[in-house]
Amino acid sequence: MVGWIDEEHRGVRYGLAGELLVEETSPFQRISVIRSERYGRGLLLDGCWMTAEYQERHYHEALVHPALCGAKSIERVLVIGGGDGGTARECLRHSGVQHLDLVEIDGRVVELSQKHLANIGGNAWSDPRFKLTVGDGIAWAAEAAEASYDVVLVDGSDPAGPAEGLFNRAFFEHCRRILRPGGVFATQSESPEAFREVHVAMVRLLREVFDHADPLYGWVPMYPSGWWSWTFAAMGDPRYRSADPIRAEVIAADCEIWSPRWQRGGFEAIPAFIERDLSR
Repeated sequence: MVGWIDEEHRGVRYGLAGELLVEETSPFQRISVIRSERYGRGLLLDGCWMTAEYQERHYHEALVHPALCGAKSIERVLVIGGGDGGTARECLRHSGVQHLDLVEIDGRVVELSQKHLANIGGNAWSDPRFKLTVGDGIAWAAEAAEASYDVVLVDGSDPAGPAEGLFNRAFFEHCRRILRPGGVFATQSESPEAFREVHVAMVRLLREVFDHADPLYGWVPMYPSGWWSWTFAAMGDPRYRSADPIRAEVIAADCEIWSPRWQRGGFEAIPAFIERDLSR
């Protein structure tokens, strides 16, 4: 049936005109796959927009490239969540990545993404450097060896349901523990408008756990408010703020959103009300 598919958040609706292709309930959540003329095929979890073919680069490039162009080494990467494959695809564009673990709690999200959103994962699923584990990413971080990854990326949904545990101190401390010296941690950190309280709390907590943590601001037009953030953290120095020119030159030519210039602007685009909140 063709009609409006909406996410409702705090009295505002964010919708696309389209057709519902799949709707089912996994052991973890309700999964919906849609087809729209404006943004192509898209994915919702528990009625919340996750990704769409013509929007996903706004999100995935912003999460991945500041981290992978900033970390001292990028040989070993961990992605927690990211079952649509887009974050893994962007990571694997970096030739310096030798091994990437993707840990997704809901295997059905992976299966439906591979079938209906194949363009988002692209060649990541068959890349020999890629290893998929269907399991609990929180437990994976807790059990991983100390200093076992150069980059840790959290590509989770909103802080509810199976993603709720991705937003607490114990999890962030394990992510810090498993980073190698010179490593970078990054997570999506919600909208500063639609999820203001959650966003500020995440940045504050990451600044307590890591030596440095800074939000980067951009946009994902299909998400609540359209205004989004990703927060990067590191020990020692905020190396995620400056892109390695050699890595950046190779990657930027094929990016739609990310570039070193865009990244610099994104880190400087902190709104005054968030800056005040963080200083309290």
